[in-house]
Amino acid sequence: MEKRQWKDSFSAYVWQYRYTIVLFFIDTGVFAFLFHLYNLETEAVLYASGLCILITIIVLSTTFIFYRKRHLEYQRILKHIEIMEDGLPNPKTLSEADAQEMIHRLKTICEEEQTARRQERQEHMDYYTIWVHQIKTPISVMRMMLQTEDTKENRELLAQLFRIEQYAEMALGYLRLDSDSSDFIFQEYSLDDIIRQAIHKYAAQFVRKRIRLQYEPVNITVLTDEKWLLFIIEQILSNAVKYTQEGKVTITVTKEKVLQIADTGIGIAPEDLPRIFEKGFTGYNGRADRKSTGLGLYLCKMAADRLSHQIDADSEAGKGTVFSIDLSTEKLSLL
Repeated sequence: MEKRQWKDSFSAYVWQYRYTIVLFFIDTGVFAFLFHLYNLETEAVLYASGLCILITIIVLSTTFIFYRKRHLEYQRILKHIEIMEDGLPNPKTLSEADAQEMIHRLKTICEEEQTARRQERQEHMDYYTIWVHQIKTPISVMRMMLQTEDTKENRELLAQLFRIEQYAEMALGYLRLDSDSSDFIFQEYSLDDIIRQAIHKYAAQFVRKRIRLQYEPVNITVLTDEKWLLFIIEQILSNAVKYTQEGKVTITVTKEKVLQIADTGIGIAPEDLPRIFEKGFTGYNGRADRKSTGLGLYLCKMAADRLSHQIDADSEAGKGTVFSIDLSTEKLSLL
């Protein structure tokens, strides 16, 4: 490897100074030819030419050593590009000084553009956050009005209001997960408390569709962020309710702190299963339902990765789906 690096450096050096090297040999040949025309002894001509060639080899070897040293310095900087501006070597030539000046200016432009993009993204985040909170107010009012009378039409309208609220929260979750800012609070949380919150939110949906829910509380804690783990569980329960027409949804936790949510729904086609966490992918079920956005499971995967939790799915078409979330994280690896 080292030998190849030397060879590559030497080839690049020769190519860079090819005109100088060729010009030198042409000059040497011209002088040797002129000396020969003046009837100087061949031995003297050869001696002078050889001396010139030797001096040239010494000069080229010395400059090559400095050339390679310079090359290694820049290679070190490329491996640690974050120190690019402060770690650049002092320019030895005018062209190097010009190149470094361009680097400084490009870095300044990039920093200004990044700052502008962050500000623009933050403005969008603030706008949609306010929008989500504001839209919840009329939803709450409409929910209270519909709950005054228990009719089939009102129950259906309540279900649609619930779906609108879900989409609004999903949009906000997408913006937060896709932003550079940290929206996570990591500590030990009771897993039962988080699961109960999700169950309480979807209780009316389970009752409306007459789907049984089976869950045995477990007395364990997990290292996570409560809000985002709740978001993941809610999205999985939402899919379970959406694609289960009859039967039950079962929530279990293994001794290894693996949370499993199983349903007896329509399942996922084998060809769709490897892609369910891709952004915008709806699969056969989503296309048939015509209400799938292809973002729910994508956001689950994104949030799980940020939480250092592993999420997987196993499914059989016509029999149901099992989502597994490994919560045995002891150390965090934030992105």
